[in-house]
Amino acid sequence: MNANITPEIREVMEALHYRPSVSIIQPFDTKVGLKTELSHALKIAVDKAELELTSNYSSELVQPVLNKLKLIVKELKPESQKQKKSVAIFVSPVFEKVLYLDVPVEQKVIVDDSFEIRDLIYSKKQLHNYLLLILSSKESKLFLFNSENFAQLIPDRSFSIDSYMNDVPERVTNFSDADERKEILTEKLLHQVDLAMDEVLNKYPLPVFVMGTERTNGRFRHITKHSRNIIAFINGNYEDSSFSQLKLIMKPHIEKWLKEKQKELLSKIEEAAGKKKIAKGINEVWRDVMQNKGQLLLVEKNFMYAAQLGGDDDVLYKADEPHTNTSFIKDAVDDIIEKILLNGGDVEFVEENALIGFDHIALINYY
Repeated sequence: MNANITPEIREVMEALHYRPSVSIIQPFDTKVGLKTELSHALKIAVDKAELELTSNYSSELVQPVLNKLKLIVKELKPESQKQKKSVAIFVSPVFEKVLYLDVPVEQKVIVDDSFEIRDLIYSKKQLHNYLLLILSSKESKLFLFNSENFAQLIPDRSFSIDSYMNDVPERVTNFSDADERKEILTEKLLHQVDLAMDEVLNKYPLPVFVMGTERTNGRFRHITKHSRNIIAFINGNYEDSSFSQLKLIMKPHIEKWLKEKQKELLSKIEEAAGKKKIAKGINEVWRDVMQNKGQLLLVEKNFMYAAQLGGDDDVLYKADEPHTNTSFIKDAVDDIIEKILLNGGDVEFVEENALIGFDHIALINYY
């Protein structure tokens, strides 16, 4: 199963397609009281949904969906989800689900025969997981970080210089002896840290950032067997920094890393295009995805495409105006994302206009 498809996301993706299905994606606005502000914004969203539902469906289909939607909105408790940035509400005559998201999104109200799952995947993709190794001459700490949380890994004495105090004979007849002993202990500690990284990276195959003094970083750079996993060495003494301080320090390094990731993705596309292993533009991508081709989809994060199915399911036409017949698709990009993920492929989002030469969407085909 794709790592970005949690059981909750999979439940939404695999829900029976049934018209009318309503997706409401709503950011939290904490400038004013969260409950008051969100209630007002959701009322506007529900009103939009109601207008579209009543314009396109009979009252017999509309009323059960509206009743469910209004009850969900009434019973939302955003104050219990203070760490979350937005909420996704999915309702159809046969399904309902509420998911809180980790990243802010723009408000969306979509009425279709399937649910909008792009924001769920985007939310997971924006939680940039990485390992942070903080080195010092006395003690080292290893953390698993994402955009919102962190956890310390291997918090035992093997990461402390005290573990090796008895391994080296204590000779303190002069300052040079004491310094030499400290150097030996530090070297043993750094070797032990690098050895522990074997197990950690096997369990968490993630990018690694290393923090420490310039001298300590230099020594670890020379020792480590995990250079290809290390994204950056950050010089400084950060062993007593709080989580908030570490997040602030890491921000520019994460931004630089993400820019490099996007460059790598764009290079992959160019390479695949040179080998004629790519579909570009919505029509080619739709065709290949419907034929279960392709492994990696790249799409600009806000690219949407209203479409009309042709005579065959793998043929797509642009829809200039909304339609109510069963061949109309409000956002074909979202359907493509869902199909790719359910087939075991992956999706990466890039900045707007990053794929302008590929008509905003591209599929790398490894077959």
